[in-house]
Amino acid sequence: MELLAGGGINVVYRIGETVRRPVGPWSPRVHGLLRHLRERGFTGAPDFHGIDEEGREVLTFFPGEVGNYPLSAAVRSREALVSAARLLRSYHDATAGYDHRTGWMLPVREPAEVVCHGDFAPYNCVLDGTTAVALIDFDTAHPAPRLWDVAYALYRWAPLTHPDNHDGFGTTAEQAARARAFCDAYGLADRSGLAEAVADRLTALVELMHERANAGDEAFARHIADGHDRLYLRDIRYVREAAADLFPA
Repeated sequence: MELLAGGGINVVYRIGETVRRPVGPWSPRVHGLLRHLRERGFTGAPDFHGIDEEGREVLTFFPGEVGNYPLSAAVRSREALVSAARLLRSYHDATAGYDHRTGWMLPVREPAEVVCHGDFAPYNCVLDGTTAVALIDFDTAHPAPRLWDVAYALYRWAPLTHPDNHDGFGTTAEQAARARAFCDAYGLADRSGLAEAVADRLTALVELMHERANAGDEAFARHIADGHDRLYLRDIRYVREAAADLFPA
């Protein structure tokens, strides 16, 4: 049994070719989504293999590199960025028809165009070399607009972070070029309001962190104690102030 790296919220183990993860009240809805994706021919998500004797969900293990921080050169590459955008688009398209509107961890957001992954970031993608091939950790999946996922993906992959954020890299101009490449690869036609969408997505994250911490969630309380919420608030200000440069008309 191997403890897998990452797992900022959950403790995750690998046993053979499977992953064992804790379940939550939303897990049945996620398991249904994973079955739907497989039926639609989407291979970039794990199969659900049931519940083990310890009450953990059993999922397919994907070999490869998960983009944990600090990001490797492969994860920071343009090839990884573009393939991640294409993976997200394929995932969104495959969620069509799975329109259950209750039972998720997070609330439905209108217009509910797709089932968003909810946390599309390098640390939830598996890469084969410089190609993003699979998505993991669907706990935060929920029906929402495509842009809700794209906004957070841009924040993490461009990445649209303040220059003092140690997880970020690149000048504002370089971030803008990577954001444009991501949107091109995804096929996002309407890019108006992207900066505000990123700011809204990060605001929702900060609110969720405080809500869960106040409810006694130790992982989120630890993140707040470590200053993650303040980092996101600074990044929100940065994205809004640099909006014209990050997303030129």
